[in-house]
Amino acid sequence: MFHKAAYFVFSPFAAFRIFGKWFSSPSAGDKDIDDNVSNASVPTATLGANDPSPRERNLTLHHTLNTDARTCRDVITELGYPYEAIHVITSDGYVILLERLPRRDARKAVFLQHGILDSSMGWVSNGVVGSPAFAAFDQGYDVFLGNFRGLVSREHMDKNISLRQYWRFSINEHGTEDIPAMIEKIHEVKTAELKLSHPNEETNDEQPYKLCAISHSMGGAAMLMYVIIRRIEEKPHRLSRLVLLSPAGFHDETSFLFTVAHYICLLLAPILALFVPALYIPTRFFRMLFNKLVRDFHNYPAVGGLVQTILSYGFGGDSSNWVGVLGLPHYNMNDMPGLSFRVIHHLAQIKRTKKFRMYDFGSKAVNMEVYGSPEPIDLGEYYSFIDIPVDLVAGKKDQIITSSMVKKHYRLMKNSGVDVSYNEFEYGHLDFTFAHHEELLAFMMSRLLLVEPDLKRQSSPKKALKLKKTGQARSGVSSD
Repeated sequence: MFHKAAYFVFSPFAAFRIFGKWFSSPSAGDKDIDDNVSNASVPTATLGANDPSPRERNLTLHHTLNTDARTCRDVITELGYPYEAIHVITSDGYVILLERLPRRDARKAVFLQHGILDSSMGWVSNGVVGSPAFAAFDQGYDVFLGNFRGLVSREHMDKNISLRQYWRFSINEHGTEDIPAMIEKIHEVKTAELKLSHPNEETNDEQPYKLCAISHSMGGAAMLMYVIIRRIEEKPHRLSRLVLLSPAGFHDETSFLFTVAHYICLLLAPILALFVPALYIPTRFFRMLFNKLVRDFHNYPAVGGLVQTILSYGFGGDSSNWVGVLGLPHYNMNDMPGLSFRVIHHLAQIKRTKKFRMYDFGSKAVNMEVYGSPEPIDLGEYYSFIDIPVDLVAGKKDQIITSSMVKKHYRLMKNSGVDVSYNEFEYGHLDFTFAHHEELLAFMMSRLLLVEPDLKRQSSPKKALKLKKTGQARSGVSSD
């Protein structure tokens, strides 16, 4: 309505002509207006590159208001790939969505875990040529796409759970509830399928497949937490290799915007926790407006460029395609990612202490109950427990998680005897998933190919692991 009104104001002669036509042909004026001010379709071109995939095509929008509500399933199936949705229930009752590009008889599998305010969509958003999920599938991998709680699915087994209670989770729960539930489901599914496809094969191997994990940003921090806590609990993590793209965990250097947010969060945490359990757009109408604005940024390059510049400076000069990312289909009127306040608070605690620690509940008694110690577990002190190869990847242009922060992971792992490698690319923070870079895809695939599937029994975790603090010997990392 505003768009048409502006058209009439700034094009008076065209407006008079349209009004004149109304008296002779009732439908002609509407057609002229629509031809000038509406747009019927958008391409599924690569968001972060200038070279879209040849298999991509123009698709009619799902909504007349120029919003795109495609799901990860829609993107995968439209490009001709197989798809399977698996609903996983965590031990604390959250229902999360594990998505899959299935190769049921494959003995090599890869688990892709997204970062903050992202979803499985990030791994398929660049089409056939530029997406890690499709690249891995084409190389013969059974591909699993993880989703954290509070993003694609906001279901819970307790249908009467309050919003405040639902959002009471930090990065702890991502690493000790979400990832374990998804990987155990992968193990259950793969083991059953391989037994069916190879019924005559005699082996005592409890894991007849190899599973690698590729994680981005906060997903990398949660994956490290998962591996360490499983080792502390003397449980198998079932992974053969970790590829961590710009992993979170250390946040010594942050932009001015994040520094201000850090101090506000720490100072006002008790108050904000009561009134702001999470950051998300609550109603369908306002989600539609947000999505419409972002798509208009794409239609008007000058405005989109201005917004891109503002966002880039706000995030410390990071050159990622911020406007393009906000235009991804999972930011739609039906469902948008949300961010728990406790996750924000957890990141602020990590920045303040300059340590990769689990969540501090602010009470020594509660910490003692959860961790067996008055202080949260410092995960950096237990990097020696990581018993699989780790590939760390940093972005030279990344101003969200700078290369120096990733190098801190590397130094600690190297000093702890971990089989770790470090690589840098000329990327911003979001370029690792949303941009089309052949060299990055080639690197990730080369890392995966280092793990060859075989029928040997996966080595079990060492028994009787001793924590440096005897009070932490309890395996108490449950949610509050």
